[in-house]
Amino acid sequence: MAVRKPGVIALFDVDGTLTAPRKVATPSMLEFIKELRKVVTIGVVGGSDLSKISEQLGRTVINDYDYVFSENGLVAHKDGKLIGTQSLKSFVGDEKLKEFINFTLHYIADLDIPIKRGTFIEFRSGMLNVSPIGRNCSQEERDDFEKYDKVQNIRPKMVSVLREKFAHLNLTFSIGGQISFDVFPQGLGQDILFEIP
Repeated sequence: MAVRKPGVIALFDVDGTLTAPRKVATPSMLEFIKELRKVVTIGVVGGSDLSKISEQLGRTVINDYDYVFSENGLVAHKDGKLIGTQSLKSFVGDEKLKEFINFTLHYIADLDIPIKRGTFIEFRSGMLNVSPIGRNCSQEERDDFEKYDKVQNIRPKMVSVLREKFAHLNLTFSIGGQISFDVFPQGLGQDILFEIP
C-alpha cells in the first residue's frame, strides 16, 4: 500500500488534460486519478463552473478530489467543502459590467462568422465566459468553429479589442477550449490558490 506524500500536490486542468474539451473523462483516466490520489494530494482546475466540471468528472467531483478550483480558481472547494469564492460583480461593479457586456454583445453582433447560436455570454460567479459562436452550438459546430478560429483568429482579435477598450478595468482574458474565452479581474482568486498547504 502506497503512503501519501505530505506537501505534494498534483494539479490538473480539466479541459484538454483530464478530458477532451467539454467531454466526459474516460474510465481509465478516472481510475488513474483515483490511484494517484492514494499517493499525493490531487486538485483540479477548470474554467467552467462547478456544474460543468461535475458533468465531465462525475457528480461527486468535490469529494473525489482534494481540491476543486472552478471558474479559473475563483470558486474553491477543499475536501468537499467550499473554502472560497470571488465575485466579479463585486470587483467590477454593475455599471462597468453592463458596459463591458453591452460592448461585447455589439461586437459579436457585428462579427461575420459562418454561424451563430445562443448564449454568447455566460455570467458565472467570478467571471464571464464569452463565446463568439454561442455556447448553444452542437459538437460538430464547435469542432468547425475551432478550425475556423485557428485560421481567422476570431477570439484572439476579439480579446485584443476588449483588452484595449477595457484596460481600465484590469481584466484578465484566458482563451481556452474550442469556442470561448474567460474574462476575470487580474489577481482575483490568487488569494485562494496561494493558500494551498
